[in-house]
Amino acid sequence: MDYADPNQLRQLEQIEAVKKQLLNKMLSKEAFERLGRVRSVNPELASQAELYLLQIYQSGKLKDTVSDQQMKEILRLLSEKRDFKIMKK
Repeated sequence: MDYADPNQLRQLEQIEAVKKQLLNKMLSKEAFERLGRVRSVNPELASQAELYLLQIYQSGKLKDTVSDQQMKEILRLLSEKRDFKIMKK
């Protein structure tokens, strides 16, 4: 079995806490709750949304808190990017 270094685990926990704190600040209550529900059924999509939100926050492009409607749109766009079809000719 592979055991993680306790220091690494502590660092990861701190990073997650900071990320959660930033997201809570950036998102409306409804949007934050929606992201939590998405995380429980589709962790990969939630991670992509978090990364996207943190990037626009860091770049200074985020002016107001993200509403639930905006969160729905972000999630829709991110899930569309993942859906691709293989077409045979």
